[in-house]
Amino acid sequence: MLEACGLVKGVGRGRAHRRVLAGVDLRVEPGELVAVLGRSGSGKSTLLHLLGGLDRPDEGAITVAGESLVGCSERALTLIRLRHIGFVFQSFQLVEELSGRENVLLPTRLSGAPPGGAARALRLMDGLGVAAVSDHLPHELSGGEQQRFAIARALVNEPDLVLADEPTGNLDTAAAADLLGLLRAITDQGRAVVMVTHEHDVAGAADRVLEMADGRLG
Repeated sequence: MLEACGLVKGVGRGRAHRRVLAGVDLRVEPGELVAVLGRSGSGKSTLLHLLGGLDRPDEGAITVAGESLVGCSERALTLIRLRHIGFVFQSFQLVEELSGRENVLLPTRLSGAPPGGAARALRLMDGLGVAAVSDHLPHELSGGEQQRFAIARALVNEPDLVLADEPTGNLDTAAAADLLGLLRAITDQGRAVVMVTHEHDVAGAADRVLEMADGRLG
């Protein structure tokens, strides 16, 4: 489902230049939940942004569901993200002026989105237990409810790969456990999930745990 080879990414210029990723290789199969564990600043989020097509590597190749993310146009990259990749952000990134339902529907209204988005959104909100509060604005929702809407938004176009950036960072213990159960349910549907975290107990819920250190996965 996902294959990354030789990923290199640097930040800064001149003497301030620093390599964040120094040749990362990663392969994730359908139905697999992989955790990338590492300290803050170790390059975990940078890696996730590259895998999600939100940034481009300096070197290396990335393939998601048979589609190359490297060397394609911005339009092609946008379509790949829209059809194959769902992203769950640590801070949820729900649009504050929109209801939970409207946030979930956002990706379905983009050009190139697969048809039937409204029906999928309703099924997801019902399945995630937030249909009853779908008219509420984000600030009217609990952290767990916001996260469930964020997951519904990530899944609404039925992506092959779901990327989660510190998904339990803003949740209490019970909500975090619920979220890990939801991520596991996603893999039961044959999708691949990659999550980055600095919490060892969270990483322990994965099928495979890789540690990020010195710009490499081990």
